[in-house]
Amino acid sequence: MKLVALQGGGVADEVLRSAQDAEDFEQELVDEYALAMAAAGLTDGHVRSTRATVIEFARSLTCPLWEASADDADRFLAEQRRRGLSVTTRAGKAGSLAQFYEFLITRYQGKIRRMTGVTVEQPIDEFNRQKGKSLGKIRVPPSDAEIEELFTRWRGSIPGARKYLPAARDYFAASLWRRLGLRINESVMLDIRDWRPDLGGFGKLHVRFGKGSGGRGFKPRLVPAINGADQLIDWWLAEVRHQFGEDWQNPDAPLMPSERFDDELGRCGRIGHNSLRRALTIQTERFLPAWAGRLTPHVLRHYCASSLYGTGMDLKALQELLGHQWLATTSGYIHVRSEHVELAWRNANQRVEARLTGEG
Repeated sequence: MKLVALQGGGVADEVLRSAQDAEDFEQELVDEYALAMAAAGLTDGHVRSTRATVIEFARSLTCPLWEASADDADRFLAEQRRRGLSVTTRAGKAGSLAQFYEFLITRYQGKIRRMTGVTVEQPIDEFNRQKGKSLGKIRVPPSDAEIEELFTRWRGSIPGARKYLPAARDYFAASLWRRLGLRINESVMLDIRDWRPDLGGFGKLHVRFGKGSGGRGFKPRLVPAINGADQLIDWWLAEVRHQFGEDWQNPDAPLMPSERFDDELGRCGRIGHNSLRRALTIQTERFLPAWAGRLTPHVLRHYCASSLYGTGMDLKALQELLGHQWLATTSGYIHVRSEHVELAWRNANQRVEARLTGEG
């Protein structure tokens, strides 16, 4: 990058003199954004992914990044769709680009204008950025009766299972999703030490690997063992967990182990995501076939939120339980089978009828 003095002997400013200068400046902007993300505490993986998206977009352009328009973004996102990328992936890339351009506009707008004469515009707008419900199907969960049928029959099948211990473990994991709305990764990463029966009226699970927002690493939280979860955990620890191995008193041992014992660490291995997902799929096909292929750990998380809200828990408490940063996110998890609209319609018609007949 070359420097020249401003007329009148002012402070030196950067001026682009060649295509190489423009390329270097473009790279500098991308690197500065990566540095800003790192300073904000975003994870290395998030920084790498975002940087890769910005570079991919830059390579699709016939102009520098600061000259990109909404039309350029339209073409880029349309190409992503032609390549078969999912709606969620495309929306994630659009979001990454939107944040990058907000960074340019906020921090570098003046500098870019002085050097190039261009005013940076946001190429991602409400028309080409997919968001909200367009990201996929709404995860409306099964009814209370359906969930009760599934888990009652599942629990009843455990004593006769070919492998009792894995069957009990899979049921326990799915029950945590149903009763506390834990994410699957949060469940898998629980250790024995994370159960704290001494905290609160029900005991609490220390979820150390809660999902952070915007790539900001893990967000720990304490989850009270409400909704029958305390009895569920007592059953698991008192009757099942010790049968996996002698590590049941090791606080660093996984709460939900695999059948393999790690001799080097002296404790059971940790069960994987896929095993738990597969178990839920199999049991749903057996005991709730109407939901075969549709009931996932995340749908059970939605069920938990909806059922607790339906019994009177307020949104703020649900937000804390689920580990959401924004209340609006929690609101999207609520699918209550309420008849308040129908009741309001019926009452309104009764009032009109009463006025017309002179009974009001």
